[in-house]
Amino acid sequence: MPIIEMHMLEGRSLEDKARLAEKVTAACVEALDCSPNTVRILITEHRNGEFFVAGKAGRASDQAAAAAAADTTSKTE
Repeated sequence: MPIIEMHMLEGRSLEDKARLAEKVTAACVEALDCSPNTVRILITEHRNGEFFVAGKAGRASDQAAAAAAADTTSKTE
């Protein structure tokens, strides 16, 4: 029985998580030749201050946007 554990920042809708679970289940069924009824998926959500990328809180995309904005600001000063 495959058990898939995922961690993500909170804020996704139930519909988003259900769509993700359907696609991950389908991938397990294809890759492992198992029944969908045997696939278990656990999703743990974390608040922004509980999720770090490269030592900084938040999503990598948020960090890249903040860095780009800071770079633009420093060039105009």
